[in-house]
Amino acid sequence: MRRLLETEHATLINGESLAVLRTLPDASVNTVLTDPPYSSGGVTMAARQADPAQKYQQSNTKRTYPAMLGDNRDQRSFTLWATLWLSECWRLAKDGARIMVFTDWRQLPAMTDALQAAGWQWRGIVTWHKPSARPSLGDFKRDAEFVITGSKGKPIMHTRTCPPGVYRHSVNTARKIHLTEKPVALLEDLLAVTAPGGLVLDPFAGSGSTGEACLRTGRRYLGIELSADYAELAAARLQTAASLLGKTAHGSESEGRAGMAA
Repeated sequence: MRRLLETEHATLINGESLAVLRTLPDASVNTVLTDPPYSSGGVTMAARQADPAQKYQQSNTKRTYPAMLGDNRDQRSFTLWATLWLSECWRLAKDGARIMVFTDWRQLPAMTDALQAAGWQWRGIVTWHKPSARPSLGDFKRDAEFVITGSKGKPIMHTRTCPPGVYRHSVNTARKIHLTEKPVALLEDLLAVTAPGGLVLDPFAGSGSTGEACLRTGRRYLGIELSADYAELAAARLQTAASLLGKTAHGSESEGRAGMAA
């Protein structure tokens, strides 16, 4: 276990999520927002255990990414594993905390079972519509992924708005640095129902896109990533995001002082 980044607003740990979660204190986080390995990508065991680069990329895609770890569990071990880390997240969450977990159509039943087995109240599903999803010839286009939402007891309300249940965001393939990276704009939308300034736990940090969304929306971030390669990329991304936001804030303060002087 290595702490690659530890600042006032962001912490990033390189290590196995379940082992790291067990070292963290009870009732210490306001929100869990994460995108775990799906162990999906096919309807047979052989297809599900294939290299993620083959499962989740179009055959003509030339870009390569660091190896994606932990994405080859069979159905029974996936459900058990998910229940274990979701139980630790429940322990770490404060009363009223929200949880949001990404999944696809194949793992939706298993993940909703695991969420409830871990003690969370299942509150619904948010749909992410992906306009750029690859077609399925002669079949319905699988152009959606899902965010399972839940809470630890009665959820604490942090907004008077009513966010939609469907979000439409395209994947920016030129910008993403993880094979299955979610759009930062989508993650920012999801954070709208969470505590402003609160601590967001992400046991599967990947390239740090959730962390960037947290920094951009004024939340604090605690991320865990198994892959050393992705952890290094995430740490660099978070440092860059913090630096850019710091410059923006400094610029706004300078403009304010100039206006007052005028």
